Amino acid sequence: MTQPSLQRRLGLGDAVFIGLGSMIGAGVFSAFAPAAHAAGGGLLIGLLLAAGVAFCNATASAQLAAVHPTSGGTYAYGRAELGDWWGFAAGWSFVVGKTASCAAMALTFAAYAAPPGWERPVAAIAVAALVAVNAFGVTRTAQLTRILVVVSLAVLALVAIAGGAAPKTGLGSPAALGAGGVYGILQSAGLLFFAFAGYARIATMGEEVREPGRTIPRAVTLALGITVVVYGVVAVTVLLVLGAAGTAGSAAPLADTVAAAGWGWAAPVVRVGAATASLGALLALVAGIGRTTLAMAREGDLPRALAVVHPRWRVPRRAELVLGAVVIVLVLLVDLRGAIAFSSFGVLLYYFVANAAALRQRGEARRYPRWLQIAGMAGCAVLAVTLPLVGVLVGVAVVVVGFAVRAVRLAVERRAG
Repeated sequence: MTQPSLQRRLGLGDAVFIGLGSMIGAGVFSAFAPAAHAAGGGLLIGLLLAAGVAFCNATASAQLAAVHPTSGGTYAYGRAELGDWWGFAAGWSFVVGKTASCAAMALTFAAYAAPPGWERPVAAIAVAALVAVNAFGVTRTAQLTRILVVVSLAVLALVAIAGGAAPKTGLGSPAALGAGGVYGILQSAGLLFFAFAGYARIATMGEEVREPGRTIPRAVTLALGITVVVYGVVAVTVLLVLGAAGTAGSAAPLADTVAAAGWGWAAPVVRVGAATASLGALLALVAGIGRTTLAMAREGDLPRALAVVHPRWRVPRRAELVLGAVVIVLVLLVDLRGAIAFSSFGVLLYYFVANAAALRQRGEARRYPRWLQIAGMAGCAVLAVTLPLVGVLVGVAVVVVGFAVRAVRLAVERRAG
């Protein structure tokens, strides 16, 4: 009996909003304070570096997706262009790193939305609810993501307007941009890169986008461009109002920016916006990881029981339910303070493979110059090794374990065959 397949229901607007839903929120509400702690005002340079690496990665992903319009993203691209082990490295890094991102986004939502002491239970409920939304069809995911993105952008516009009316602390002299040193700036770029990884969700939905060869490259470029502009405006506003030290020391720099303008009524609005943005990112993350899990299970790199598409709703429901269960365990039991660093390490490895795969493409498959892929590979490698040490060590350990398990499975299969 033929297995049900995914359906191409998403247009350009849907794909752009799914990408925006993955990116808008994570960096604005989570990464600015640690980035400022690492680099001070130099986080603006780090933001530009992160955006530059993200652009290289986005063009590589778009070029690959146009030729390989299938679920799985760089897992599928790496297998097709470089070989099975490269594909596995990308897929494993993506699934593990982004599972940590799901937990981080759920906890971020709860930090803004839950009463004190109830953060973890509320985070678990949020994960369960959004997994249920995904389980009833990708069009519902796209529709809800549109609403969440619009609300988030409206709140960020409010922060920018309030910041314009607030007294300015200023950034100090131009030399202050380099106060964190080269290492601090690179580390801030690695942390901020966490915010730019959402365009991967567009590529992983290659079986559900109409005209993928045309739609995916356009959606990736549009979503990333809009996100860079939004992040830049918010970062400059927050630094001008709070200063570098104030930004680094703030648990909620956007809310503090609004408060500095004397707009006390707007603080709850910003809190709602932060919670909404986190939900949008979590929703799109669940969809993207589910599709990569589906692709890996089809090839036997994850249990084949996960390679099932629901016959009515046409989504990888079993994979998403397992993912939801794992994330709920994480938000209930694990301290995820290093989740951003660990997630960034996994995602940077994922895009290193994407750039390597795109570099091998020839002829009509090429859409962008090779120097972009070389720059992307170098950027991913540099940002990965300058992340906080604990995140790097945990990332390396998890990747090694994944490789070891796959090697054992292949050896067992060879002997059995």
